[in-house]
Amino acid sequence: MRGKFSIAIFISLVLTFSAQIGATAEEKQPRTIVSGWIPYYSVRTVMPFIRKLPNNLTQTATVTCEASEYSPEDIVKLNSSYLFTNKDLMKEVMPFWYTLKSPTVIRDDYTTGNPSWPMADALCLMRKTGLKIIPTMTDGTAKLVLSGYLAKAETRALIVNSIVDLVNKNGFDGIDLDFEGFAFVDGNNSWAQTAPQWALFIRELSAQLHASEKLLSVTTPYAFNPKEKSKGYTVYAWADIASSIDRLRIMTYDYSVARPGPIGPISWVEKTVQYAISIMPASKVFIGLPGYGRDWITAVSGTCPVSAPPGSTAGAKAAVFKMNYAAAKAVIDGVLPSFDEKFSEATYSYTKVFNGLTAKGASTSCSVARTVWYQNDRSYSERSQLVGKYQLGGVALWTLGMEDLTATTAMRKVALAMAPEPVVSTLTLNDRAEASLGYGESFTINGSLSRKDGTPFTGLNVHLQMKRAGEDTWSVLSETTTDEAGKIAVPINLANSAVFRIVTDGTWERADSTSNELTVVVKPKLVLKFPTSAQRGEEILLRGTLYPQSAAQAVQFQRLVSGKWQNLGKETVTDLNGEFTLTTSEIKRGVVTVRVQIFKGAKAIYSSERLIVVR
Repeated sequence: MRGKFSIAIFISLVLTFSAQIGATAEEKQPRTIVSGWIPYYSVRTVMPFIRKLPNNLTQTATVTCEASEYSPEDIVKLNSSYLFTNKDLMKEVMPFWYTLKSPTVIRDDYTTGNPSWPMADALCLMRKTGLKIIPTMTDGTAKLVLSGYLAKAETRALIVNSIVDLVNKNGFDGIDLDFEGFAFVDGNNSWAQTAPQWALFIRELSAQLHASEKLLSVTTPYAFNPKEKSKGYTVYAWADIASSIDRLRIMTYDYSVARPGPIGPISWVEKTVQYAISIMPASKVFIGLPGYGRDWITAVSGTCPVSAPPGSTAGAKAAVFKMNYAAAKAVIDGVLPSFDEKFSEATYSYTKVFNGLTAKGASTSCSVARTVWYQNDRSYSERSQLVGKYQLGGVALWTLGMEDLTATTAMRKVALAMAPEPVVSTLTLNDRAEASLGYGESFTINGSLSRKDGTPFTGLNVHLQMKRAGEDTWSVLSETTTDEAGKIAVPINLANSAVFRIVTDGTWERADSTSNELTVVVKPKLVLKFPTSAQRGEEILLRGTLYPQSAAQAVQFQRLVSGKWQNLGKETVTDLNGEFTLTTSEIKRGVVTVRVQIFKGAKAIYSSERLIVVR
């Protein structure tokens, strides 16, 4: 499977991808049916190579990731890159970056493959597309080793903790497991013993990921209904893991490897899909689409010269090529491909003659017959149509960028044809788009959800999310449903400034939605305790608290003298609870006007004016 491919096959992925078809603001958006893998060795082709600006340059940039700033020229590259130009087709991507080596060791393949481009930058740029990031992890252990780990509760728990820690530490949206060793290394005699341990591991991992609101995806070879007694990779126990996983990405390719034949016949694809949706919600199921083809040697006549390509023998391992090279390859091979209706794939055969000398210097000649199979735009279209037929989650491309422009256009047309109804979602605070409130002041978040024609969505489940100042991730504050007018109203009492938004989950008929972001600024509040009268020459003690509580903020007592405020006594600072104490004294009798000045950050805050009668 993937481990059999040479890295060189993918290293030069073509950047060009389809332009928007009829993309105007008024037209519907395509259904987000496309997902795919981004191997560590091709990340710079899917996301463009962007140079860092030296720190001493002052050129204005519109994108900042970690410590790196990018020039306007770089931003043009970014906006025309694969992910940015096709984000309307996609909801998530799977960076192919990690390998499990032991229960506590997960190898970072990205950093090894891209030592001069920090992962943090790549992730930052991916996140700017709005796509979910669900990295893929492969099995890097020897034969039966991972199966042995899963058989023991203690090592199984260590693996679960290692994966969850990786996901949470990097802020990923989940993890995609591509543990192919069970299928292609361990041998099918081990499957009966491995399957229940695998299912138990998936349940345990799922529980921890879901507790952190993370997704669990698994990528496996095909399986069929066991009642039909058809060959399939039963070790992955689809029925037993169905309730625990969020995504099942089926590797519906590599049907023909050793012998010439289709990469993934459509009837074979549909059969495994039918079994998958019989045991789990169809929305969890994704069809794998190959971005490559194979070229087999079927016969060799004569004796080939030493100048002939290496491996020119019957039965040799097939050559692999990218789909976006298929058209040029057919021209070079001097043939016109045909489309096989039964398998829904393109194919052709051709012959190459090689003349030259043997190793001993004698003249010789050979004729090499070859057969090619690959999927083209029609193949992608017909498989994408299965998404609509069965209301699947979508398709998964191995790998993003290997498909050609016509195939992407075909997927886009299918995605547009099955586009869900959009949801117009707006959020206001007390009918204002932005607000500044006092500490502890109650307010109401108002939301409105409707169709594009203004018709309200009634009974729609809505997630109110909040992100506090200094936080990078959204948390769910509450869940509610829209009333008959498509409205929601959520009362809130806020201690710190925050940003709010409302989110709705998509269904087959309705698109998911995210509202505008609503910023609510909480104004600091000073609570003071001090006497209204004092004896001349005696100490005047003032105690106070700053809300929201904040330590190390400078506090100064001030007195109004001839219309101007003057500092009175020594400056102090707030403690960890936001509390402070100030002292002063007055030597003259009379009425003194005072206030407290406090700096929260760089901004000065003042209490209301108070009067102290000095006797």
